[in-house]
Amino acid sequence: MAKLWVVIKREYLERVRTKWFIIATIFGPLFFGSLMIVPNYISARTLRDSKIGNLRILDATGTGLGARVAAKMAVSQQALGSATHVITLTDAALSEAESSATLAVMQKRDQGYLVLDSTTLTRLRARYAGSNASALGETQAVENAVRQALLQSRLEQAGIDPRRVDSLSNVRVNMSVEKIDEKGRGGSGMASALFGFAIAFLLYFSIIFYGQNIMSGVLDEKTSRVSEVVLSSVGPDTLLAGKVLGVGAVGLTQQIAWIGSTALVWKFRAAVMTKLGVPVVSITLPPIGIGMLLLLVAYFVLGYLLYASLFAAVGAISGDQQEARQAAAPITMMLVAAMVFAQPVMFAPTSTLAKVVSLIPVTAPVIMPLRMSATQVPALEIALSLAGVALACAAAIWASARIYRVGLLMTGKRPSLQELARWIRYN
Repeated sequence: MAKLWVVIKREYLERVRTKWFIIATIFGPLFFGSLMIVPNYISARTLRDSKIGNLRILDATGTGLGARVAAKMAVSQQALGSATHVITLTDAALSEAESSATLAVMQKRDQGYLVLDSTTLTRLRARYAGSNASALGETQAVENAVRQALLQSRLEQAGIDPRRVDSLSNVRVNMSVEKIDEKGRGGSGMASALFGFAIAFLLYFSIIFYGQNIMSGVLDEKTSRVSEVVLSSVGPDTLLAGKVLGVGAVGLTQQIAWIGSTALVWKFRAAVMTKLGVPVVSITLPPIGIGMLLLLVAYFVLGYLLYASLFAAVGAISGDQQEARQAAAPITMMLVAAMVFAQPVMFAPTSTLAKVVSLIPVTAPVIMPLRMSATQVPALEIALSLAGVALACAAAIWASARIYRVGLLMTGKRPSLQELARWIRYN
């Protein structure tokens, strides 16, 4: 036990003292905190500052549709005012007018032009060309104005007052969604779903990042022959356990720092956004009980031990970084598969797919916490999931330890699957 503690301490201190760990621990929360504020701020500023420049409307419909479009655009948030020029013409003069409008755009006198002809009335077709054709928000504003103008024209032809239709159809429902569990009501349903996805991503990121960290560390010690010196005083099983637990402690330390800092940013999020003039959306985070917290820790620990032991075995059998990446690809794909299933599970947490994926040991550490945050999962399913992950974890640690003790001192080509099976059986 004393030797195990020495290895754990060495692995832990060796990593937490690096400048990259300190930088990631400090700036990681700042980065994630900025994701809560900066996108909303930029979106609000863009919406406030965005304006379409001079726009020429070529109206060959003969119905005054161009004037209607200009009026609709003038009252929208993309206000154009006198910058919109409506030119009424015939189909015969349309080609020459388009050439002139194109030249005006090329010379930067206009930003674009809209063509309305007979097909606009019969087939609901319109054409827009301009220097801002890739600005989806601006072209969408033009399209909406054309649609509203056509609707108004059709309603008037049918003898229906468009203003009456607008007042009757302008119905907006503000529905709040609240989650109810065995303890009662509490927390927004949307917030619970986003919280669950954030937890799933955090587990995925931590497991894959620190698992590959172990793989690289084992490989570096193997190629530099440091492991031969260490193994002279510490057994391979103790060395493997110390590495896995030491790096795991590093990950846990960083996560605690990140979660605490993110909670602090969230607390002052509303005040900062209000000061910046950004609309604040009220979000009530779901309450996390002790039971839920313990389950999250259990899934993180078991998932980490499962994948970390496999990554350590990969590092022990590889000769260089390229070999290690190739050998670790199947392990990484199992974790990626878990994230692929995360979205359908979030939308349907009680579906058969969600139940099956949350019971598979290699995907359960990511999927089951997501399900638990989205719906009430039966205790039996949680117990079966934990038992499956624990058994898979024990089997992976046992097999990895046997591969580790042989592969750490082996050099040359990477062993085949038959050789790995022989190493595992070797006592």
